[in-house]
Amino acid sequence: MPRVLIVDDQKDVRAMVSIILRVNRYDVVEADTGAAGLKAFGEGVFDAAIVDIFLTDTSGIEIMAAIRERAPGFPIVAVSGMTALDFLGEAAGLDGVICLQKPFRPNDLLQALRKAQSATGGEVSAAV
Repeated sequence: MPRVLIVDDQKDVRAMVSIILRVNRYDVVEADTGAAGLKAFGEGVFDAAIVDIFLTDTSGIEIMAAIRERAPGFPIVAVSGMTALDFLGEAAGLDGVICLQKPFRPNDLLQALRKAQSATGGEVSAAV
């Protein structure tokens, strides 16, 4: 069962993403801050991460960069309701991060996870 880390400071978003993933046979770990997300990442084994760009305690970009520093090429889906996320392709070490604009549909999330995994040479199973 693929294991996904969700880092988002909005409880309702984390809950919705968790439900979508669990229904599609993912194991999910939730973090409500960037610090909690990095701690969970350091203590567990994950197949992908979903990270909000704008967190209350830090920048999601910093969290993604820290994850990629520990695991180069790690599959990440960046989400945000505030901005177009095209700039991520220009950030060092964040190539291949898949961007998803909030609000999104369940199938959009599952497709983004598959695309993130494919960008790194693996495959995450999702019932899309």
